[in-house]
Amino acid sequence: MSSRILIVDDNPWVRRMVGTMLKQGGHTIETATNGEEGLAKADTFTPDLIMTDVMMEQMDGWTFVRTLRSRPETSMIPVIFLTALDSEEDRIRGFRLGADDYMPKPFRFEELNLRVERTLRSINRVQQTAKNLREHSDANVSLKGDLAQLGVSSLLTILEMERKSGILVINSQETGRVFIREGNVLAASLDEPGGLTGAPAVYEMLTWSEGAFQFTSLDVDMDDQIQTSTTHLLMEGARRMDEAEAGVTTEPPQEPAAS
Repeated sequence: MSSRILIVDDNPWVRRMVGTMLKQGGHTIETATNGEEGLAKADTFTPDLIMTDVMMEQMDGWTFVRTLRSRPETSMIPVIFLTALDSEEDRIRGFRLGADDYMPKPFRFEELNLRVERTLRSINRVQQTAKNLREHSDANVSLKGDLAQLGVSSLLTILEMERKSGILVINSQETGRVFIREGNVLAASLDEPGGLTGAPAVYEMLTWSEGAFQFTSLDVDMDDQIQTSTTHLLMEGARRMDEAEAGVTTEPPQEPAAS
């Protein structure tokens, strides 16, 4: 599978060695030395996959990936962290930011190649999901899947890009419901008594990585209880998860006044 891969790392040896190996596999390679440069390259090179370090000057890998996921034009690009940070906390932080894989340095090139191919196959599932939504625009069409293959962030991004209306039901630690009109999240809730509602419910669901989902396409006639874009919700959710990993307390948001 030949693809376009962007390598973001401040170590010239890593850029050269990883790039050489991937070129031998038939991939087209572009490189950047930090997250800021990586964002610019992502816009012009339009990669199928990004591999990034974490500890870089100007813009580190955490900020780089969080920014990628907050921009509609780059939010669906798969990312592999390639870093010397190998603690369990770092891995969790990477996956919560939306990374598709996480490899500590040093690494074996054989394993890296296998993970690249696996990640590229996974993005095909995301593209197929978007295609299915485009081809089945009639009311009451359901889309079902596994959160391990397609996360909540990717689901909401796809629904926003395709401007879909309906109800997304997510079953994980508990059951959550997201009400969407033309790609915008209007309301959300967790089913348990006294469960979270509104934006906090969305932030909680963004942390779920296992379970199942079902999206039913239908007209949603209700007031907008969240009053912000899906893109902003995802960006704020990533920021909160990042702060939670760093042990920073985030003040609960004020719910919009009832209209």
